[in-house]
Amino acid sequence: MRRNMPTIPDSEYRVRWKKIQELMDKKDLDLFFAYADDRFTFGPAHARWLANFPVHFEVAGVLMTKDKDPILITGPESEGYAKLVGKIENVRVIREFEHPYVDFVHTKFETLKQVVSDLIDPDKIRRIGIAGGSLMGAYTYQKFVDTFPGAEWVDVEYDVCMLRAVKSEAEIEVIRYAYHIAQRGIEAAIDAIKDGAYEREVAAIVEYTIRMAGAEGTGVDTMVGSGENACHVITRTSFRQMKEGDFVHLTVAPRYEGYHGAIARPIFIGDHNKEAQKALLAAKKAHEECYAALRPGIEGREIEALARRIMDEAGLEKYFQHTGMHSIGVMEFEPPFFGPTQDSVFQEGMVVSLDVPVFDTPWGGFRVEDGYLITADGAEKLDLVDYLIIK
Repeated sequence: MRRNMPTIPDSEYRVRWKKIQELMDKKDLDLFFAYADDRFTFGPAHARWLANFPVHFEVAGVLMTKDKDPILITGPESEGYAKLVGKIENVRVIREFEHPYVDFVHTKFETLKQVVSDLIDPDKIRRIGIAGGSLMGAYTYQKFVDTFPGAEWVDVEYDVCMLRAVKSEAEIEVIRYAYHIAQRGIEAAIDAIKDGAYEREVAAIVEYTIRMAGAEGTGVDTMVGSGENACHVITRTSFRQMKEGDFVHLTVAPRYEGYHGAIARPIFIGDHNKEAQKALLAAKKAHEECYAALRPGIEGREIEALARRIMDEAGLEKYFQHTGMHSIGVMEFEPPFFGPTQDSVFQEGMVVSLDVPVFDTPWGGFRVEDGYLITADGAEKLDLVDYLIIK
């Protein structure tokens, strides 16, 4: 494992808090609350971005006002770890996050209202901005609403995601390294995929490799799907044994320092399916032409439409089953998105994933996915994995 790998400096978190406070001023908010949990695709994002706290087992949240430093609220088992690794010094355990039926006799519990009182007079709160609200369970959400019965709750999830759409230099270096890890994982999979290999065996080798390269986990489960398991958008790696003539749908998406990289390829074992190879060549063309067209100042859906047109010319657009472009950061896919109905514009410093899907065809399915950094006059491709890979 390399030493001196890139990280996010402590000073950057205070810049992020300032962005939230500016958003609060713009939205006329008295209190801001960001919810987080350990559902790894979406759940940790806000706590990681605002506090560098990797939520695990319990839920957590960040409370802020326009004129004071934030407070991190947690359940009883997370307090010590949050203080150890998090960038928010004020960590409090609240009753609303307590485990039902479990005793913590030495923990100091407070109510949400007591904690908020250190930031603002609860009786003066009129508008509360909430990010991550769609992740909250109904029981916990109702407790929060009941705590401030006269307040209006304002959904600012998209606004907060847009605050992190353009990446800092430190974030770019961390994400660039995440793609380095992803490429290492792809290369390990290529070496391991062969006639007789098991899907979970290959996945284990991938995950060992990315962990040894510095990954803390994955943004989505490693996908290794062969034969009939390669047909659909979501592949759950199984005990299936690969065989000559298969192609393998492979997606590797490590999380490094809270940030993600994602690379996907089909891998052909021996004599390859001619229709699948034709589809791969079309997806390769889509990537190359989109890469050449990427630049700041244009709507992302123009690039996504270019990919769809190329696949349509190959007779494959009906298998293009989801939005083909999205941002990537502390979520493996996060706003802004760049599908047909979205008018988001590329900006220098954004990191976007181009994902050309070909699924539910008569012969199976796969995706071809790579990451791109939007630069001042174009884009930088963040991996060097070949498109056509035959074992």
